[in-house]
Amino acid sequence: MGHPDVSAVPRSSLILFFLLFSVMLGKYHIYIGFAFKPYMMYLGILVIILSASFRFQKLQIFEVMLLFFYVVYVFSGAFSLYASSSLRVMFGIFLYVIFYFVMKGVLQLFQKSKLENGIANAGLLFNGGSLFLYIWGLKDNGFSLLGDGVIRHGVWFDRDYPRLIGLIEDPNYFVFYNTLFFTFYLCNRGSWKNNTGLLLCLITCVLTFSRGGLLILMIIFMVYFFLNKSANQWRLLISTFTFFLITWVSSQAMNFSILDILQSRFQDFSDDGGSGRFELWGRAWDLFSTNPLVGIGANNFADYNAFEYGENLVVHNTFLEVLVESGIIGLFAYGLFVFTVLIQIFQAKFHRKYPFLFLTFLGFMFQMMFLSLIVNDMFLLFLALLATYFSYEREIGKEKANINIVKEAG
Repeated sequence: MGHPDVSAVPRSSLILFFLLFSVMLGKYHIYIGFAFKPYMMYLGILVIILSASFRFQKLQIFEVMLLFFYVVYVFSGAFSLYASSSLRVMFGIFLYVIFYFVMKGVLQLFQKSKLENGIANAGLLFNGGSLFLYIWGLKDNGFSLLGDGVIRHGVWFDRDYPRLIGLIEDPNYFVFYNTLFFTFYLCNRGSWKNNTGLLLCLITCVLTFSRGGLLILMIIFMVYFFLNKSANQWRLLISTFTFFLITWVSSQAMNFSILDILQSRFQDFSDDGGSGRFELWGRAWDLFSTNPLVGIGANNFADYNAFEYGENLVVHNTFLEVLVESGIIGLFAYGLFVFTVLIQIFQAKFHRKYPFLFLTFLGFMFQMMFLSLIVNDMFLLFLALLATYFSYEREIGKEKANINIVKEAG
């Protein structure tokens, strides 16, 4: 099935751009028993506008595996002590799945060139807007770096560290949301727009002072380095070195030593136990040992932790959270999903054709070791993009087959 023509839709590129950008605006939601986010409202409008050309595509294998995991995870709530929490996450997953398929249907109405232009433009506004809010927040704080637990516009003062949050609620999640844009710009550096986007991504991610996030971006960078030709490698290394040199000179001139702050953040790692993550992981493992097969129930860890320790906190490790809440069965189902995504990416040679998709997924998997992301808007957007690129490849394959048929008939 070919892609419907949406050329008659007014300003279709803007429609796509606003969809991609609206996913970044999750903290500006309306709470109606659940977080009703801007992109959800926007998707509802798009379904009406594009109803004549809207189609649902065949499920990819990895999508089937994701749905299978969600079913296993939700059913673990049948064994939960805090049934209301399990029912709440079940309702949330149901809504997210609906919005995922609507988003996928909308994305597949657009040609690849428009989709990639939309990603580039959304990333520019996301990073540019976040950097603006960060500077505004510093200005409101009198350019003082002191503060703890104080949020001013796009900056969160965390134990005297001025951490960028921009349009996101948390600096660690900011790096996660920015991973798609970082890898896209990194793998498509053939235009001033994408080079500008890459520079903005580097600046904003560094200013989050997220230890785990920055380490994972370095891993992504190294994997990309080894996937590319030697000429591109050296140019990239020189550009990166120049960026850090300019950053160091600028920060010294403004008496805002970014490198000193980064060094201090990493030195704190052993003292704060990864911001308390090590302790949470220990608690999660102890709870898992009480019910290893099916877990304590979907979305129940925070309730257990609040009851026993007075802290309503999540595990901050997606894989461990899946394990403790849905047991070995749930982790097996999630592992099947992850394995299927990787197999499909390599079978389709996306690590060569569209390396930003492979690098984004790799970055997401590493970051999930430090963040709880069983259900997440950005992750679902990425999966919708991945499914859309598979549909592009399917169309290319059909066109080649038709050309061969015509040649043979001739």
